[in-house]
Parts: sequence; structure tokens; C-alpha cells
Amino acid sequence: MRRIFSYFSKGEILLWLCSVLGIVLSFCLFDRENVLTLVASVIGVTSLIFCAKGNPIGQVLMVFFSITYGIISYACAYYGEMITYLTMTLPMAVFALISWLKNPYKDNHAEVKVNAISKKETIFMFILTLCVTILFYYILDAFGTANLLVSTFSIATSFLAVYLTFRRSPYFALAYAANDVVLILLWTLASLQKIKYLSVVVCFIAFLFNDIYGFLSWQRMKKRQSLGQ
Repeated sequence: MRRIFSYFSKGEILLWLCSVLGIVLSFCLFDRENVLTLVASVIGVTSLIFCAKGNPIGQVLMVFFSITYGIISYACAYYGEMITYLTMTLPMAVFALISWLKNPYKDNHAEVKVNAISKKETIFMFILTLCVTILFYYILDAFGTANLLVSTFSIATSFLAVYLTFRRSPYFALAYAANDVVLILLWTLASLQKIKYLSVVVCFIAFLFNDIYGFLSWQRMKKRQSLGQ
């Protein structure tokens, strides 16, 4: 425990504690039954605090979150979310884990080396995202996905996020933040039918704050690493 508290700053520990507290309280208020939702939310927010430090452990936890979140999405007929996390986020988290482990900063395997992508790769990334989004739109439509347009937009932001994560770009956190906003809307719509899904809304609100912090943290990492510190 002493090593953990020395690894994270007081602000990071406070952010994690507030996130977990909000998730647990919302579960007690709105759900109380689906323990898998609670487990997935705590795993997810813990993953984000490690990712904010550039620590590969975050990607390991993301694998477990993808599996549990995929199951939750299936139960709500959000097949877009299920397919996204099980066929895209999950394998990309594995690839990102390999990439992060292969690219430590100064042999420190607890911190990945920050990368920058070129303008040509950025254009390629957006073209690829468009192609993937169009493909998944028809797939999700065939599955009768609830809230099809919102789910399709979630595909686009998710793909950008996992691509940038794999490429070790600080902007992966902003892409995930954009995805969080989409998912807050998506699960708010679901909560209009079943109030228990408000606990998932609170989960992604917590994710949003953590992803914003993650971007700021990676920007500091980038500056520090450029100075060779």
C-alpha cells in the first residue's frame, strides 16, 4: 500500500477515490442487483488512472473491462457497444499492451514512451475511421441495435481512441473523453426505460473526468520526456 500511495499523487488518489465512491453510491441508489455493472465500472476507472500514468497495467485492466462491459451491453441490446468492445477495444487493448511494453521510457516498464503521429498518418487514421464506421453502421442495423445513430457515432470515437492508444499518442485520452460523452447520452436513453442504468451513466461521467485528466497527464509526460527527465 505504501508503494501504491508513493506511486500516485494525492490528486490522482483523490480522483480515483471520488470516482469509485460515485460509482458505488449510484449502484446502491439505482441498481443494487447487477453486480457485474459495479465490477466493470470499478475495473474501468482503475484502468484509466493507470493509463494516465502511461502504465501498461491500465491496458491489462482494460481487457477485463471490455469483457464485462460487452456482457452488460448485450443485456441492454446495445449490440454496437458489445461488438465494439469485444471485437475492437478488447483486441486493441492487447495490441496496445504489447506496444507499451515494447516501448518503455528509459527502460522504465511502468511508463510508456510518448509518441507523435505524422500528418499523413493522421489523415490515414480518419479515413480508416470513416470506413470502419460505415461498415459497422450496416452491421449494427442488421442486428437491430437500439439507438442506432448514437451507437454508430460511438464506434467512430472508440476506434479513434483505440488507434491512438496503440500508437501511444496523448490524444487517445481526448478520443476516449469524446466517447464518454456519447456513452453518457446512450445510457441516459437506456435509463429512461430502466432507471438502474443511471449507475452506468455515473460510471461514464467518472470516466470522462479521468480521461480529461489522462490527457493532461500525458501532456506533462510528453514535455518531461522531451527534456530527457
